[in-house]
Amino acid sequence: MSKLTKDQIQELYKFTRAHFVYHFDLQTELVDHLANGIESLQAKNPHLSFQEALDKEFKKFGVFGFQDVIADRSKALSKKYWKIILRFYKEFFSLPKILLTLLLCVLLFIVLKETALGYQQYAITGVFLLFLIPATIKLVRYHRILKKKDRKWMLEEMLLANIGMINFIQIPIQLMNIRFEIENNYIILLLSIASITLLLLFYVMVFVIPPKAEELLEETYPEYKMMSTL
Repeated sequence: MSKLTKDQIQELYKFTRAHFVYHFDLQTELVDHLANGIESLQAKNPHLSFQEALDKEFKKFGVFGFQDVIADRSKALSKKYWKIILRFYKEFFSLPKILLTLLLCVLLFIVLKETALGYQQYAITGVFLLFLIPATIKLVRYHRILKKKDRKWMLEEMLLANIGMINFIQIPIQLMNIRFEIENNYIILLLSIASITLLLLFYVMVFVIPPKAEELLEETYPEYKMMSTL
């Protein structure tokens, strides 16, 4: 990384944490950047102390410090996160899983078709709630896992925290305020397809991705496997 001493490198890690950088992957990037900058400054001015060089290097980040770097990194990893989700989500629309997807759509169509007019919203709400209960239990468990970890990785937090679930929780609440009286079979079918595809998306986010978190982190960060064994 640099010619700085181990103690100085540790000081840089503490410095990034003190400036609200909590994820180890981002800390490492910033420490690498700061260390190289400090080394370059000291090469030009050997009398410059470590702390003076650090202050000069940090000023280059501007008024907001590391916040812009955090925001940019979050955007980049958010794109990667959704690419991972899409990778597993597409499996439900290819053989053999597409057969299960079609079966679920047909079953929901039958349920809505047989439900009395004015009560269809309760049927759909019930379906979403049936998913929401085990999903919430899983999410609580994942959050506990994250809290126990000393080193936090930004992508890992996305993989386990499932921030999209916040929007999902609002769906059954909103559905309760809408009165359905749908008799048209085509509209019922479209509603069934839309509901199942949405449920499958959140199923991937909650039940498929998190168990593969370590594998996906090793793909993204080669150093993750080495760090996890320390």
